[in-house]
Amino acid sequence: MDILVCVKRVPTVGGKILLTEDGQQVDTRMSGFTISPHEECAVEEAVQLTERLGGSVSVLTLGTEIAIEQLRDALALGAGRAVLLDTGGSRPPGPPRETDGQEWGPIATASAIAAEVREHGYDLVLFGNEASDTGDYQVGIRVAHELGWPVATGIKDISVADGRLVARREYRGVAEAYTLPLPAVVTVKEGINLPRYPSLPGRLRAKRTQIERVPVTWQAEGLRKEQLRVPESVKHQAEILGSVPDLVRVLDELGVL
Repeated sequence: MDILVCVKRVPTVGGKILLTEDGQQVDTRMSGFTISPHEECAVEEAVQLTERLGGSVSVLTLGTEIAIEQLRDALALGAGRAVLLDTGGSRPPGPPRETDGQEWGPIATASAIAAEVREHGYDLVLFGNEASDTGDYQVGIRVAHELGWPVATGIKDISVADGRLVARREYRGVAEAYTLPLPAVVTVKEGINLPRYPSLPGRLRAKRTQIERVPVTWQAEGLRKEQLRVPESVKHQAEILGSVPDLVRVLDELGVL
């Protein structure tokens, strides 16, 4: 099987989310970067499938040169080929930038990925179920629609035999199974497997692997971002009680006494 796994460079989850002054981007100056847990599982699932059935695993991301870091992380997990859909265009002098100044929405992103799939010809394309930064569930489905391929989403188990794929998931307590002819698109959820840790030989091989670069041009898609907003978080306040009377007062205010 020739499998493509699509990943996305996203800020590491855990810290406080800050926005840039214009409210158009997440301020990532103090953030680390990774791929989402769903996508880590997608890479692992692709590697396991090819270990059982033979074939190759490619990883792809859309972004600027700085996203090569995430491609090498996926190569260290067992992928053998990496493709950067390079949005950077003609780069000004200086270090790599996070963005090229254009807003790549789900329509433009899916179009660029579908063009690469047509060019190479894959048996299976895997996505994480959604991006961990935007919560966007659209790209995998849009790629399948553009290619005219069958698609299954939210999948927690995959098996392949006789040119067909069986994708299983649980929805509202009911087990569901879908049989899809190949080629197909599948989005997987965290928990479908336990991703392996990259080995030292894997990291060294990833460092040596040549990254294929495919220039892509942004296309207007009719979507426009107005402004990002960070939801108000629930604020908690603690009061230090220094004496028994203070404790009695607080318990009385809470209606315990």
